[in-house]
Amino acid sequence: MHDIINQLDTKRARAALGGGQKRIDAQHAKGKLTARERIDLLLDEGTFEEWDMFKEHRCVDFGMADEHVPGDGVVIGYGTINGRMVFVFSQDFTVFGGALSEAHAEKICKVMDKAIQVGAPIIGINDSGGARIQEGVAALGGYAEVFQRNVMASGVIPQISLIMGPCAGGAVYSPAMTDFIFMVKDSSYMFVTGPEVVKTVTHEEVTAEELGGAVTHTTRSGVADRAFDNDVDALQMMRRFFNYMPLNNKANPPARPTDDPADRLDYSLDTLVPDSANKPYDIKELILKMVDDADFFEIQPDHAKNIIVGFARMEGDAVGIVANQPMVLAGCLDIKSSIKAARFVRFCDAFNIPVITLVDVPGFMPGTSQEYGGIIKHGAKLLYAYAECTVPKVTLITRKAYGGAYDVMASKHLRGDVNFAWPSAEIAVMGPKGAVEIIFRDEKNDPVKVAAREAEYKAKFANPFVAGARGFIDDVIMPHETRKRICRSLAMLKNKKIENPWRKHGNIPL
Repeated sequence: MHDIINQLDTKRARAALGGGQKRIDAQHAKGKLTARERIDLLLDEGTFEEWDMFKEHRCVDFGMADEHVPGDGVVIGYGTINGRMVFVFSQDFTVFGGALSEAHAEKICKVMDKAIQVGAPIIGINDSGGARIQEGVAALGGYAEVFQRNVMASGVIPQISLIMGPCAGGAVYSPAMTDFIFMVKDSSYMFVTGPEVVKTVTHEEVTAEELGGAVTHTTRSGVADRAFDNDVDALQMMRRFFNYMPLNNKANPPARPTDDPADRLDYSLDTLVPDSANKPYDIKELILKMVDDADFFEIQPDHAKNIIVGFARMEGDAVGIVANQPMVLAGCLDIKSSIKAARFVRFCDAFNIPVITLVDVPGFMPGTSQEYGGIIKHGAKLLYAYAECTVPKVTLITRKAYGGAYDVMASKHLRGDVNFAWPSAEIAVMGPKGAVEIIFRDEKNDPVKVAAREAEYKAKFANPFVAGARGFIDDVIMPHETRKRICRSLAMLKNKKIENPWRKHGNIPL
């Protein structure tokens, strides 16, 4: 018995050491934490329950029979974040460079299967050199097993990926199917093919950071949702972000008590929208003044900046916010912003998070690059997301809502539950200038007549009352009472029940 206990202690110590002290020191020298240190920072102290510490690979080729490390390069288990259950796996770069073997994949699959069964989120911490070459097709099969579980878990439990080192080749497709991807600047990267392959095939000279670093993926590609300065910052922000997540698709998001009164008025909002329709203003000011305690967790803040998405709370309850940003491209919808918002709305809908939409949109972005890039299909994604969405939807039009973009942005016609407008709202097919040039094209060379026609058009259509007369707007509200009216609407909608017709799944325009 004593021998077994001694053996147990030895194996535990060996597993805890991963690839050895030398490699741990090398990991620290790069400014990176080890797999276990990351879990310790992420989870509540003393709550981590580890599984499969003693699992090892079964490969005998290329000298692998003599190289065994208990745990095989990934730490798995469960614990809590702020008292709420979560499953986690953390790849250990000190063991075979975090490379995925068949046994390694089995461990990840085990923890994902259990997360789906008990209805708790899963957080994957990626730090891996890719498939373990010595295992060949067995490693590739391991990846596919993980991918299958990503698909089965989608829309059932929240899946979050933290990229905290390399993630290349087939390994990138597992994070790509998760709900959110967070990266660390200067120490993490994602790409399908590395710089050397790119150089060989396309003769392009590019660094790993330029090709797939955190800045690239949070600004240009939109693959990642946020980039953080270091491991500690990323893990602390992950704990904050987790507070908005429900445990699964049948649970409600966690409520947090607040001292911020629901009926708080903010008179500074009465002057937020400039008198001139062509002057921009920062919609983020409205968001921060409207939500609980001015606390807003933005998603993809550096990508497609003409639309803002993120999580906040109203009366303590989690909400998703989608808002056109007049400061960038006048708030126009383009390809990237449509995709960004559509994915966010679909996440909120899957996990019972109400959606608040703030509208100031002059239309879809014109131009050949947009049309050639498929703006028709990509814009339809946002339309589809809102139309399919069954969670409470509250919409506020602050200024412009023109053309098809009015329809797309959670209008009453797409089953918007409560649709408000500020007095400054203009709901029309297009702006006064463009409309007059079409309707009265015979008079376009007469500046006096054009000015008179524009004034006539503005008086008739550049206001919320035409839409209000048809019931497309439920009420015109003063800006200072925005928070109060939206809080009341959300409280009324708390028990909303609506079901879409049964189907295997829709065919969203991809």
